[in-house]
Amino acid sequence: MSEKLSQSESKEKKRGWLLPDDAGRGLTPGLYLVATPIGNLRDISLRALDTLSQADGVLCEDTRVSGKLLKHYEIAQKLSVYNDHSDETVRAKIVARIGRGEALALISDAGMPLVSDPGYKLVADVQRAGLNVTSVPGANAVLAGLQLSGLGSDRFSFMGFLPSKSAARRSILCEWQGSPGTLIAFETAPRLLAALDDIESALPGRRVAVVRELTKLYEEVRCDDVAALRAHYEERGPVKGEIVLVIEAAQVRTYSEDDLKALLEKALKEMSTRDAAAQVAEVSGQPKKVLYALALEISK
Repeated sequence: MSEKLSQSESKEKKRGWLLPDDAGRGLTPGLYLVATPIGNLRDISLRALDTLSQADGVLCEDTRVSGKLLKHYEIAQKLSVYNDHSDETVRAKIVARIGRGEALALISDAGMPLVSDPGYKLVADVQRAGLNVTSVPGANAVLAGLQLSGLGSDRFSFMGFLPSKSAARRSILCEWQGSPGTLIAFETAPRLLAALDDIESALPGRRVAVVRELTKLYEEVRCDDVAALRAHYEERGPVKGEIVLVIEAAQVRTYSEDDLKALLEKALKEMSTRDAAAQVAEVSGQPKKVLYALALEISK
C-alpha cells in the first residue's frame, strides 16, 4: 500500500501539484493574495490557513474584521492596514519588506483580494520590483452569485459596485447594453429598489437575479423580471446585507439573408452602396465585406 501511495505521490509531484506535507516547508518571500470567507467562516482553504499562519505579516482592510477571522482559527499574526487610503509611501514600505525576504499575505474583509478593492496597485508595484506574487484562491461572491442566479454562465462581465447616484448608475448600465454576456454587479441593500428601476430603464426586458447574504443563514436568491422583483421587495420592506445583482444577457437577434436584403434595399434608397453596407453591418453585426457584396448584387 505504501509503495502504491509513494508512486501516486511521485506522479502528482511530476504534475507540479503540492501535497499536504509541503505545507510545513515555509513560504517563499513574496506577496500572497489570500481569499477569505464571504459569510460562512468554514469557507476557507487549508492552504489559506497555512499561509496566514506562516506569513511574516498580514495586510488587511480593517484589523477589526480580519482580527475576528484570525482569532476564530487561533492564528496569532501581526495585522497591518492596507486599504483605499494607503498611498505610494505605504506600498513602497511593503515592497521593501518583501525585498528583504519577507512573505506577506494580503486579505480583504471578505472574498478574493483585488475584486472591488485597491490591492491591484500593490500587486503592480511588487511585480515591477521583480518580486513574487501568487494567489491563494477561494470564496468569491461574483462567481457564487453567477452560479446561483440560474442565468447564462458561459460568458459574463463584472461591473463592480454600481454608482450611488441614479444618473451615473443609468449611464454605466447603458454603456453595457451591447455586452454579449451576463452582467454582474455589487449593490447595497438601501439602493436595491432604485437600482432595479435604473436597470429596467437602461436594460429593459431583462430578467435579474437578486442574490443576498451569500453563504449566510438567510441566503436568498430571487430571479424574475424587474417589475416582479420590485413588487416583492416593496411588500417585504427593507433588506440587509450586500447584494449581488446578476442581469440577463442581451438577446442577440439573428438575421436571415432575406432580412439583410430587406435592410440593404431600404438603406440603398437613401445612401451609397458602401454607406448602406456599413449601416447594416452596424445594426446586424454581419461582416461589412459580405454586406457590400450583397448590396452590389441588389443594385445590379
